Amino acid sequence: MELEIKSTADGSKTLFAPDLNEHYHSTFGAVQESMHVFISAGLNEINKPQIRVFEMGFGTGLNALLTCINSSQFSSIEYHSIELFPLDIEIALKMGYCSFLKLSNEKKEIYNKILTCPWDSHTEVTPYFKLKKIKGSISEYSLTGQYDLVYYDAFAPSVQPELWTGDIFRKIYESMNEGGIMVTYCAKGDVRRAMQHCGFIVERLPGPPGKIHMLRAIKKK
Repeated sequence: MELEIKSTADGSKTLFAPDLNEHYHSTFGAVQESMHVFISAGLNEINKPQIRVFEMGFGTGLNALLTCINSSQFSSIEYHSIELFPLDIEIALKMGYCSFLKLSNEKKEIYNKILTCPWDSHTEVTPYFKLKKIKGSISEYSLTGQYDLVYYDAFAPSVQPELWTGDIFRKIYESMNEGGIMVTYCAKGDVRRAMQHCGFIVERLPGPPGKIHMLRAIKKK
């Protein structure tokens, strides 16, 4: 799939897929969106010392990087991310996230390790952050959980409607611990209702710049 690197409004970069007419991140700010949706509304709401995270859509590895460098409150994070079409490492590095975030050499090495570690195996990125990148489809992959936090970062329902169905959300619900949180940038009514039908308590939150709302779903205790 042909990809183009595009600048977004906050100065960070994203990818554009002409074949899908879709960006990987918000054009109003790639890093800004990830921080708002996944870190502020998701990671920062978890009150456990050790957590397990599942990410739908590894993409450029931005969410994994932001999670690792914003997780000092946790003693251990096990992070699983699934991606059917992994990007070439060279493309991800051209995004320039390390420079944009003004990362130290130590944290630059974290991103490099996130990108270069092998797929379908466990890697200790840092002593407290362990990563497993899964090459495959969430429709076919068996989630073994139990997850405390889910980042749902698939392409939009208009592009990949099969990834926003009740069957998918039910699979995720069953893989989560009670009280677990799922966050996504998408706030469509049919997506919210599909989550609710599976048992999630769903709330609409203020979205990142460029979006009115986002969704946060909680598995009932």
